[in-house]
Amino acid sequence: MNDFYLPYLQSRFHGISYGTGSQLLICLHGFGETAASFAPLEEGLGDTFTVVALDMPLHGLTQWQEQRVFEKNDLQQLISLVLQHFGKDRFSLLGYSMGGRLALCLTETMADRINHLLMLAGDGLRNNPWHMFVTQTTVGNKLFKYNTYHPRLFFFLLKTWRKAGFLNQSIFRFVQNRMDQPKKREQVYHIWTMMRKMMPDKKRCKQLLHRYNVQTLLIFGKYDRVIPPVLGERFADGSFPCNILILERGHQLITPQTGFIIKTNL
Repeated sequence: MNDFYLPYLQSRFHGISYGTGSQLLICLHGFGETAASFAPLEEGLGDTFTVVALDMPLHGLTQWQEQRVFEKNDLQQLISLVLQHFGKDRFSLLGYSMGGRLALCLTETMADRINHLLMLAGDGLRNNPWHMFVTQTTVGNKLFKYNTYHPRLFFFLLKTWRKAGFLNQSIFRFVQNRMDQPKKREQVYHIWTMMRKMMPDKKRCKQLLHRYNVQTLLIFGKYDRVIPPVLGERFADGSFPCNILILERGHQLITPQTGFIIKTNL
């Protein structure tokens, strides 16, 4: 495991590399996680890939100093810096959870340089109405900020929706766990707002994955109620090269076993 830092404009990104393989696999982590989250994959992938993981803005040791939100062009420039740092022209890309949405955004601009696209419980395969409302509209974002510091109404509505059957128990517990403390609510608000420009064009992504024959592997947990497998089945419509695997797990898919599964299926 090797730590490194990349200067970008006024900011500095932290990354970790694992393994010694000749191919490059760039990993984008989930909400509230860091580059260190991908360490379990080294056992299965480290002899084939040099696995490179990055801390996104407001995560880990990355220092984002641009006084604005993180945008698609920033991600593209950052990955270009990674390629320069490791002396590579092409790479494979892995996105876990929130990182899946970022991976799709990157696919829009760098599909011609991607060998494999791997998504583990990948976000971005559907537009969540609540997420869209609070990140893409001014009114929604103001309500989101108000709820961060005045959550009583939110929790009342959450319990009401659960009793009415609009939320399943898994989603209910997931949201409660993310929002039950002031610091957690602030984290959700700031990260969702920071990433609000990272909205992939799924139709364009599929066109580019087809054009450049990017081998795509979507992995889901059978018991994941946050990012259920059905989203992958809808996305993989046969218009681009794609395989789907469903593991006997929930949302957490980054394990040594997953590394070996990925290796076998590539």
